[in-house]
Amino acid sequence: QVQLVESGGGLVQAGGSLRLSCAASGRTFSPAVLGWFRQAPGKEREFVARITWGGGGTYYADSVKGRFTISRDNAKNTIYLQMNTLKPEDTAVYYCAARRGQGFSTVVAGYDYWGQGTQVTVSS
Repeated sequence: QVQLVESGGGLVQAGGSLRLSCAASGRTFSPAVLGWFRQAPGKEREFVARITWGGGGTYYADSVKGRFTISRDNAKNTIYLQMNTLKPEDTAVYYCAARRGQGFSTVVAGYDYWGQGTQVTVSS
């Protein structure tokens, strides 16, 4: 089993920046893809960004492209989400997710493991 633990959430003013971290552990940890999702109050969980573990290829939702950057540190089994120019509509619980198999996915059902989430609140 894979455990994912997010950190770095908090309260930030609009226009500010925040960096989220996701530390992965477990003897079976060998994901092909790591991703970030978010869920705002009353909304469905939505895709934010993903990165391939081996090659480091990235893909972003249109709503965050140009503002957010996903990255990885394979030696530390950790991924990051650098969030810049934050907007109030970015307010949500942010979740780290891991996909074991090869392939492309931007949907919740495409991922096998999930973290507990970390709250990001952007004030106007």
